[in-house]
Amino acid sequence: MPQGDARRQPPRAYCASGAWPEAVMEEHHGASVAQALAARLQAAITKRQWSVAELSRRSGVARFTIAKALAGEAWPDLLTIANLEKALEVDLWPGREV
Repeated sequence: MPQGDARRQPPRAYCASGAWPEAVMEEHHGASVAQALAARLQAAITKRQWSVAELSRRSGVARFTIAKALAGEAWPDLLTIANLEKALEVDLWPGREV
């Protein structure tokens, strides 16, 4: 699939083997970033012992949006990530490490 069409499918569609979010990913940098972000997001929620509803309340990000990011069903936008990072007081963006 050409990179220009890469957002037509959700990030989890780029799993080569295994299930999201632990799957081995195809060569698609954006999907790999979304996977790493989802893992960091889940770890931060778990560490704080918050529910998705609590994170939604504290961040102003809709529960549906958080759930879709965790499930690899959506491409989180920059404002969403920034609001989640601020509420959780943690960096979610994996940088160039993926």
